Amino acid sequence: MSVLAVLEQRAGQWHRMSFETLAAAQQIARELGTTVSAAVLGHDVGALADELAATDVATVYAFEHELLKDYTPDAYAMALEAHIDLFHPSLMLFPHTYQVRDFLPKLATRLDRAAVTGAVSHRVENGELTLVRQLFQGKVNADVRFAGEAPHLASLQAGAYRADRVEKGTAPIEVMLPYLQPGDIRTRPLEPFRAAGHTVDLGAAERIVSVGRGIREAENIALVEKLAQAMGAELAASRPICDAGWLPMERQVGSSGQTVAPKLYVAIGISGAIQHLVGMKGARTVVAINRDPDAPIFEAADYGIVGDLFRVVPAMIEALKKP
Repeated sequence: MSVLAVLEQRAGQWHRMSFETLAAAQQIARELGTTVSAAVLGHDVGALADELAATDVATVYAFEHELLKDYTPDAYAMALEAHIDLFHPSLMLFPHTYQVRDFLPKLATRLDRAAVTGAVSHRVENGELTLVRQLFQGKVNADVRFAGEAPHLASLQAGAYRADRVEKGTAPIEVMLPYLQPGDIRTRPLEPFRAAGHTVDLGAAERIVSVGRGIREAENIALVEKLAQAMGAELAASRPICDAGWLPMERQVGSSGQTVAPKLYVAIGISGAIQHLVGMKGARTVVAINRDPDAPIFEAADYGIVGDLFRVVPAMIEALKKP
């Protein structure tokens, strides 16, 4: 039995979820008492492979081919299928990105396997792996176990595991040269998909200040924006703020917005509906400011301030301005 983490890169840059997936693979492999390896696909990925070689994995597989330079589902599925036929990994883990959501169903179909998508946690009991998926916008957790022959395929939700927990080590690199022909590629790569028409990527932010209905009026958002600027943070919001047009939809955090995993998440005037909590559950540290001491957001917070945001936020800004 072995675990293979398939990581994602684009133009020589790691997707931020890649090392979350590697951390999960290391943890799961350790609990199952087996080995873990890592794979990266592309063209000219030597530098990325070298970076992976400094982690605690058995082998780094660097897939090299001109037809892997620009992502296509055909090339990725074919390359990974050939790898599976050669090395027979038992469990393959992927980051739950737009790209993976595109090619993983194709790979699973080619293998006649089911794929578990968007897992948020796991446990190992009696040597058996159980993955946890959230249903109905996070209202229900479902346990999922694999049936049938390996390989078993799963993608992991953003923020479910922490990238800074990747264990360091030294690993050999094995260059894979998949057999791909231009005629095998039935799709023509276009511009990469973006979740929003602008450039805000809350998923990459280390600090986020998020505002909810407690701000009362659109004009008052400027106050929270000043706090975000003082903290060097991105400004975000709950769905009602974006639905009202007070902030663009690309700044929405939640089940119907972006899923984030910052080091610090400051929730201001946000009650803590489950749809919002699903989007910010990966935050390492959560600070909540709300005048209602019974607001659900406090259950998810590491630090809570019960008070009027119109008094608390100016005080925070003033404190941050002090040398």
